[in-house]
Amino acid sequence: MHLVAHDPQPDITSGDAGRVALTFFFSLMEHWGCTKEQQCTLLGSIGNTTYFKYKKLPNVRLPHDTLERISYLMGMHKALRILFSNQPERAYEWVHKANTAAPFNGQSALSYMLAGQVVDLADVRRYLDGVRG
Repeated sequence: MHLVAHDPQPDITSGDAGRVALTFFFSLMEHWGCTKEQQCTLLGSIGNTTYFKYKKLPNVRLPHDTLERISYLMGMHKALRILFSNQPERAYEWVHKANTAAPFNGQSALSYMLAGQVVDLADVRRYLDGVRG
């Protein structure tokens, strides 16, 4: 009897993982009410051709940068759903609200993230993880 060892880690570079990540991303963007331009920026300043290709939710191997960005957004979504577990609509509104806490300095989390760097998404994720405790 031969046992085949299975890698317990999913292949995040597979086309299927790319489709799942994009499905999550576009669903979240709908809840957040983000424009196409904002979505392109959050995905790493992708062009229109790539954006419309991604919107079709293909089995596509996403670049590491894109996967990292979507991963941060997933973490934010999870943290917000926990923080606002009794009011899910507030979890989606939070990104649009002005925030006086560092690092936002009066702007919304979405405005902060739209500076476009991966670190901006990481900062928001870290902030939410800190608030959540």
